[in-house]
Amino acid sequence: MHTQNNVSCQVSQLHKNSGQATDIFGYKTQGCRKAFCIAGYILSCGALRLLFYWKPEWHVWVNCIRCSLEEADIVLLRTTDDFRIYSRKTVTWISVSAFIKSRSDYPATEEDSIFSKAIMKPSLQVKTIQVQKIRYVWNIYAKQFQKVGVLEDHHTCSAIHDKFGSGLTCNEQNVRRVICGPNTIDVPVIPVWKLLIKEVLNPFYVFQLFSVCLWFAEDYMEYAAAIIIMSLLSIFLTVYDLRQQSIKLHRLVEAHNNTMVTVCRNKEGFQELESHHLVPGDMMILKEGKTLLPCDAILVSGQCTVNESMLTGESIPVTKTHLPQTDNSKPWRVYCAEDYKKHVLFCGTEVIQTKADDRGVVKAVVLRTGFNTAKGDLVRSILYPKPMNFKLYRDALRFLMCLIAFAAIGMIYTVCVFALNGETGEIVKKALDVITIAVPPALPAALTTGIIYTQQRLKKKGIFCISPQRINICGQLNLVCFDKTGTLTEDGLDLWGLLPSERNCFQDIHSFPADHSLPWGPVFKALAVCHSLIVWEGKIQGDPLDVKMFEATNWVKLCFVIMQTAPVEGITILHQFPFSSALQRMSVIAQEIGGDPQAFIKGAPEIVAMLCRAETGNKHL
Repeated sequence: MHTQNNVSCQVSQLHKNSGQATDIFGYKTQGCRKAFCIAGYILSCGALRLLFYWKPEWHVWVNCIRCSLEEADIVLLRTTDDFRIYSRKTVTWISVSAFIKSRSDYPATEEDSIFSKAIMKPSLQVKTIQVQKIRYVWNIYAKQFQKVGVLEDHHTCSAIHDKFGSGLTCNEQNVRRVICGPNTIDVPVIPVWKLLIKEVLNPFYVFQLFSVCLWFAEDYMEYAAAIIIMSLLSIFLTVYDLRQQSIKLHRLVEAHNNTMVTVCRNKEGFQELESHHLVPGDMMILKEGKTLLPCDAILVSGQCTVNESMLTGESIPVTKTHLPQTDNSKPWRVYCAEDYKKHVLFCGTEVIQTKADDRGVVKAVVLRTGFNTAKGDLVRSILYPKPMNFKLYRDALRFLMCLIAFAAIGMIYTVCVFALNGETGEIVKKALDVITIAVPPALPAALTTGIIYTQQRLKKKGIFCISPQRINICGQLNLVCFDKTGTLTEDGLDLWGLLPSERNCFQDIHSFPADHSLPWGPVFKALAVCHSLIVWEGKIQGDPLDVKMFEATNWVKLCFVIMQTAPVEGITILHQFPFSSALQRMSVIAQEIGGDPQAFIKGAPEIVAMLCRAETGNKHL
């Protein structure tokens, strides 16, 4: 058997990429224990089952015995934060025997993949669990659950080109699709009856039901009826609000699952298929025109411009370049360091322009699918918000414990008084009545009504809240910070002037706008071509500073050709190296029509100075 520490370590590795470490424990169901539990449900009239609903870890501990993860058919997850929330997951099995009849059916190139390491032989089955829409498979060699639906991180740049550059075979694609599941961000509309049951089984509403039954027994008809009406209204409003949120979220993501894509099949050519069939490792062809990406992908040939406003909120187009075909032993993400995102196309973003290289088409290898993608992760953050502030939760429990303590004192006093007076028939009713007085049964209904009322006020101002429970915490805010200057001020820039450098010294300042145009020369060429601007919907789009600098030249940009009537016919951008935060510069290779290629660079002054000849620069630079 695995020890608890060893098992905990395994899941911390499993969840480190999802932002929250989780302990995992293996359990095996025992038939006799399960039979005793069923008997307990019947004898307790369902109260025991309700208790297990609130405490899933108790349900596992009573029904199952502890075992290793390898033998488990039930796993118990526990968050490592202050809340230490438990959740129960059932182990399921996936069969791949329909696609793998023998070892020869599975290519040797897949031997180092998680898919090969998850298939148990000779049964040809894969052991899986699903946690918050993410599927994990059991690695029979590493003895731990690992995430699928993502391309393995250990691949080098050259390995991605060599292994996936020609696309997967149909057999490889089928096996991966069965194990990973469909490439969908599926948010089903929750039925009303499920929402109703979940809300009614809240511990506070169960306590209200107990209180109301007690009051009816004591002929508190009017007060009990008022509490019932208030509770029903609160439940109705909550269920209605949750239902509307479920419908809106479903409509928001449903278009993601209904697109057609072109993939490259190894030795079989191009194939059109629905996007939900995509798997990590597929070779996808990016076509010209507006295209919504159905997955995260690594660009491996060509260049494209994307609109990532869905992720960043910025409508500035971003240029993506292909992953270099470098032959080294470093994983591609490590080799590219913090600039790896300039090679990655994110799900939900829009490809607005493509430029093929000498290989003819723009290709991208599928990196992540489904809820593993950037868009999927955003939807998961809505479906599974992080718990509220722990201190507030802890203080609320302390307050409730104090109320229960006072109620216990009152119960003891009531029992003693009625026992001494010989009124034994009223002892139970009066003792229980003290609890309903000390712990207000209308508290949850009042809190729910207040939150719903607050949401309606926020909606009128165009403010939407994905986690209404956090509204109560807003009363503690005394400082609000904004992350961008453009949030509080203008987001535009104006070009004031230009200070050229020539013959080892600065020249005269050229102000904009000026009576005369900027003279033709290297500085003029750099302003005209050293940028990442594109023509989108008839307008020049890109970084605001680049736009202003280019507009100052009074040139016209058509696709990748910069044109003007004089003094040259035009300049063609041959290759572009977008700005890199690691290198602190960007550069382009351009060619005057009929002339020789030239390189232009723009970046931090100290970086540019390091790349220049000392005798050609300015000593004060």
